[in-house]
Amino acid sequence: MSVDGPAAPSASARSLLLTLLGEFIYPSTGPVWTSTLVRAFAAVGIAEKAARQTLARAAAAGWIEGGKEGRRAWWGMTPEIIRLISEGSQRVRGLRHAAQEWPGEWLVLHITLPESRRADRLKLYRVLQWMGFGSPTPGLWICPHQDRAAAVEQRVKQLGLENDTLAFAARSLPFGLQQPALVQRAWDVEALAAYYRRLEDQFGALRPRSGEAFFIGHVQLVNALQRLPAVDPGLPAALLPRHWDGERVSRRLEELRARWHEAAHAYWKTL
Repeated sequence: MSVDGPAAPSASARSLLLTLLGEFIYPSTGPVWTSTLVRAFAAVGIAEKAARQTLARAAAAGWIEGGKEGRRAWWGMTPEIIRLISEGSQRVRGLRHAAQEWPGEWLVLHITLPESRRADRLKLYRVLQWMGFGSPTPGLWICPHQDRAAAVEQRVKQLGLENDTLAFAARSLPFGLQQPALVQRAWDVEALAAYYRRLEDQFGALRPRSGEAFFIGHVQLVNALQRLPAVDPGLPAALLPRHWDGERVSRRLEELRARWHEAAHAYWKTL
């Protein structure tokens, strides 16, 4: 996993739509006007044409479904997007490193796919990284969260890889490569710490004054938090360095989110 770069990756329109739906509509399943979403997109720098294309693609993907009331169009969330939002929220909450007690047990997968199945391999890598797996050696994937086994099984079946997968629950033994070195091989912990510090620099420097500024900052912050599981495996404190930057920065970002929440939601209502 690599998270190198000068700043947090910019959010796509699709990712921002997920943020708007998850932050300002969910858990309600009521509809929202197209014009409201277009104005919200415009506030965070997405042009109207791109916003409408994003809505159309989200509808084609089964995220949202639309209708009309008179001459006005609206969109509502489907069960699929509600599931994605719920799963994403759970994964973000699972990144509370210091609160986790780890029993020393690993979820282990061995999956090898030939070059002729490169597309399947890339899909698999994205899924496993999102679920918190790291790969210390080619074909071997480890995760310190055995409670994710059922979710992993479901994804493996969805990808049609049951016959290519070996799955185990395991504990480390007191010989061979030890856990600190194993973690360093499977995850780039230093790069991850640097990624968190860049997020702190990016959002800690913001000083919103207007309702729109609070809304923009809040949407960008929530979006960054929403995408954290793609880069942070949520390692237990026992596997992380002392004085882990990720824990400190996470608390800081959550403080900013709480501070901006009321003003951002008030601005949303004006849209």
